[in-house]
Amino acid sequence: MTTSQPNIYFTSGRGQIILGDSLDLLTTLKPDSVDLIMTSPPFGLVRKKEYGNVGADEYIDWFRPFAKAFHRVLAHRGSVVIDIGGAWNPGVPTRHLYHFKLLIMMCEEFGFHLAQDFYWWNPSKLPTPAEWVTVRRVRVKDAVNTIWWLSKTPWPKASNRRVLQPYSPSMKELLEHGYTAKKRPSGHDISAKFAINNGAAIPPNFIAVPNTESNSFYLRYCQERGLPAHPARYPAAIPEYFMRMLTDPGDLVLDPFAGSCVTGEVAERLERRWLCAELVEDYLKGALGRFHRDPAASGKYCSDPEDETNYYRVPHPGLLWNGTHAKPLPTDGGAARPAKLDYAVPTPSKRKTPRQLDLYRKTEATRRRTVSKSER
Repeated sequence: MTTSQPNIYFTSGRGQIILGDSLDLLTTLKPDSVDLIMTSPPFGLVRKKEYGNVGADEYIDWFRPFAKAFHRVLAHRGSVVIDIGGAWNPGVPTRHLYHFKLLIMMCEEFGFHLAQDFYWWNPSKLPTPAEWVTVRRVRVKDAVNTIWWLSKTPWPKASNRRVLQPYSPSMKELLEHGYTAKKRPSGHDISAKFAINNGAAIPPNFIAVPNTESNSFYLRYCQERGLPAHPARYPAAIPEYFMRMLTDPGDLVLDPFAGSCVTGEVAERLERRWLCAELVEDYLKGALGRFHRDPAASGKYCSDPEDETNYYRVPHPGLLWNGTHAKPLPTDGGAARPAKLDYAVPTPSKRKTPRQLDLYRKTEATRRRTVSKSER
């Protein structure tokens, strides 16, 4: 493979943006020198995107050289974190397995360990793919990305104390009134230590973050200069979560598929050294806007644990269930496209509480707005 020297596009106090192929950059890095590879590569989607993406069927062969290079440059106690969404098979409502095959390839061929699998739920995700979700109504909306946390050893450096969450109301009540140590029906023996107030709760491997950026400094910077904004940005809270949990100030963070350099912006603010590589210069022109202001200004997140707007509620699946009867399922599994779209939803039972009825009305209003948008 012919390599070339990295083209340094921008330098900050702690990092650099590289214009060019990240495989070329990776060959210049010393072995065991990177503490965290934090990235969201182009997904293996059916439709080609303007930022460039490989089809799901070819994805593993395309990614294999990156996996090999990642293993060489990653520090012994370092981590690789890959945000990767799934894909649908062309023309049918079934899922491709490419993102699972990627995980297996990296572990079985290159010796990575799966430290943990994470799941990023985007509450703002539209009901797609529309054909299967809103037209034929045979699938639910695809709103969760997998995030693979990989390492060279079963013991990468990490601490969940860096990403604690507020206690739930039920846990606060338990701490206030006490808990009787006993064995649960599941067989788990819950000791008295469970009732110790440690100040915060250990989070699950489920991250709820909306991807609703619409008026950020980055977008305004691009709009004012007529620059294209990268269309597939992950929210800054995703890389920040893993940078906080897996790295210390001064550690080196690498994003080989940088896009608009969200990873670099977060690393700069958290006082990590960083490298971001991107092939498309137009996206880097916009990325410069992330570093043309005080980095601390980009890190203003939810600060009030008591503010309910800082939480995302997931309805119990049975809120609109009513009896056992419903319209018969399509005998062909939805293979034939309906001649007339049916948007009917179950009518709430008269026994619903006022709160349940209010939630029903809000859900129905949201559904109607979504349907209206999908028909345009």
